Amino acid sequence: MLSIEAINLDRDQLGEGPLWDVEQQALYWIDSFAPALFRLDPKGARKRWDLPEKVGSVALTRDGRGAICALKSGFHRLDFASGEVVPFAPAGPTHPRSRINDGKVDRQGRFVAGSMDEAEQDPICLLYQLDQDGTVSVLDRDIICSNGPCWSLDGRTLYFADTTRRLIYAYDYATQTGAVANRRVFADFAKLGLAGLPDGATVDSEGAIWCCEVYRGRLLRFLPDGTLERSVGLPVESATSLMFGGPGLDIAYVTSMARPIGGVPPKEREAGMLFAVRGLGVRGVPEPRFAA
Repeated sequence: MLSIEAINLDRDQLGEGPLWDVEQQALYWIDSFAPALFRLDPKGARKRWDLPEKVGSVALTRDGRGAICALKSGFHRLDFASGEVVPFAPAGPTHPRSRINDGKVDRQGRFVAGSMDEAEQDPICLLYQLDQDGTVSVLDRDIICSNGPCWSLDGRTLYFADTTRRLIYAYDYATQTGAVANRRVFADFAKLGLAGLPDGATVDSEGAIWCCEVYRGRLLRFLPDGTLERSVGLPVESATSLMFGGPGLDIAYVTSMARPIGGVPPKEREAGMLFAVRGLGVRGVPEPRFAA
């Protein structure tokens, strides 16, 4: 039976990047505008780390001591014990109006994150790949708003959304080198008649792609051939991202935002809260850690 519960009643201005860590059995997420990283442990205790710049996404490190944070000026390392944030790698070519946004770790431990135009209007942004030694490569260009990177179960297909263009792309992904090729449209929201935009995404254990349809308030499930298999309504239109977690990896944790859009505040009281969606009938896959 489907159930949706708000598990964090604080309202994030821009909740993003839910990340379930299997080893700790703990949930992490960010408020991009606070800016801060949060952790909710199995007993319900909450931890907050304040960050010096807007944050688009984070990747936990394999040593368990901290995280790599995609901040406006580049990739930084956060030490969980001290709270210290130090530069790890610059983002490379940037535009004054861009900042790094959504990102995830591939099966080999590389961090892939793209940037976004903060005005969400021009193709001035890039898709980056961060290696464990701090090397940053550019995988793609001419992006307006990066979101939703995730991989097929075999790691050979990268899915990635340009939110403003209302498109989800698929790329061939070379697992040994991290190179991408053969970009094609995986899902065109306009052609599918979807009113919202593609935002954060993840892949389930059956290889299907789940995406938040922001400004419409739905979870969408696409089969690997691009077929839209189902949609699930949410309490808020401003849902931004999701990740499967919990002991059985069968709970979809969904973030949302409370910030006004175009000067208009969200109409729902729950906007900005963190939700747990149970009863979807599918499981996720463990999220890799960054290889450093």
